[in-house]
Formats: sequence, C-alpha cells, structure tokens
Amino acid sequence: PMGSERTEIRKRQMAATPETPGAAQAQLSTGNRGSNACCFCWCCCCSCSCLTVRNQEEERARRTSHELQTEGIPNCEESPAPTLEEVNAWAQSFDKLMLTPAGRNAFREFLRTEFSEENMLFWMACEELKQESNKSVIEEKARLIYEDYISILSPKEVSLDSRVREVINRNMLEPSQHTFDDAQLQIYTLMHRDSYPRFMNSAIYKDLLQSLSEKSIEA
Repeated sequence: PMGSERTEIRKRQMAATPETPGAAQAQLSTGNRGSNACCFCWCCCCSCSCLTVRNQEEERARRTSHELQTEGIPNCEESPAPTLEEVNAWAQSFDKLMLTPAGRNAFREFLRTEFSEENMLFWMACEELKQESNKSVIEEKARLIYEDYISILSPKEVSLDSRVREVINRNMLEPSQHTFDDAQLQIYTLMHRDSYPRFMNSAIYKDLLQSLSEKSIEA
C-alpha cells in the first residue's frame, strides 16, 4: 500500500509540473537571449543592442567643439568682390575692415580658422537687432541672441565679463534694440585687440592682397 501511495503522489507531481526536454531547451534558449540583451554584460562579443547605442553616443561625443559651433551658422554676407584699395584700407584700421561686408566676410573666414567665429556672428546679430522697431520682434530676437551667444549652455557662447553679463540680465527684463550694447562693444574690442593683428599677418589676408595686386598689374 505504501508503494502504491508513493507512486500515486509521484504521478500527481509530474502532472502538475511537466518537464519535457523541449520545454527545458526553450527555457535555456530564452535565458541565453536574455543574457545577450543585458546592457550590463561585459563580454566583448555580446550582441546586445546596447553596444550600438553606446557606439552612437561615443561618436556624438567625438564631435569637435568647432562642429558644434558651426551648426546653423548663416552664410556669409552678400557683397561684391573687394577692390585692391579696399583691401589696403583694411590694414589702416579695424573700423575700416568692419565697415564693409567684404571685409567682414574675409575677417570672419579667418575667425573660423581660430574657432572664434561666434564673436563676429554675435556682433552681426546685435547690429541686426538695432534695426528693428517692432516690440515683439525685438523681444524674440533678443531671446535668440541670449540663447545663442550669452547662455553658458550654448556652444557659441562669447566671452564676457561678469559686469556685462549682469547688465544683460537686467536688460532682458525689458528687451530693447540696445540690450546687448555693452556686450557688443566688449566683443568688438576683443576682436580688434586680439584677432585683428593676427588676421593682418594671416595667409587669408596676404593671399587676397597678392591676388588683387597681380590683377591690378595685369590690367
């Protein structure tokens, strides 16, 4: 009788939890797929999708600051080709260089090689803001200038001292055409003292001057 009871109990247990070779193999296979999909695996041959995501993130991280700075940057100003007289005048003063679109374009090209093109872009944006008279347009443009060139989170942030930043923050409470005047002057001075002398000695300026001089002689 005891043997019969044991046999009956064993049958009931097997009926409640059937273990077939196929089921065991399927469970093992599922377990393997789960381990491959784990984002914390250390195996170099892991085929999980997290590796693809990780590679994409590393590729984004390798983008240079210059690539970030040049995103969304407008094209150079439209202007006729500079004359030899104009290019010679650029050497006389920074003001004369900045006075013409051709001069600004050439200087901007040089700034791009030094990864400081944002200085010219900020100055140009401030000049554009000064031409506006519509209050809503002024507020929108001031907001964009702040986000693009003043915010510390922007890759195109310009270098300003704390005093000027405080002035801007106060002015942004009621934006006007002159919200960034102090900042624009500081950046203009920075370009004049720091970048302009190097531009005059750069290949960009010298090559342009030589090309125009040769054309003048041929004519």
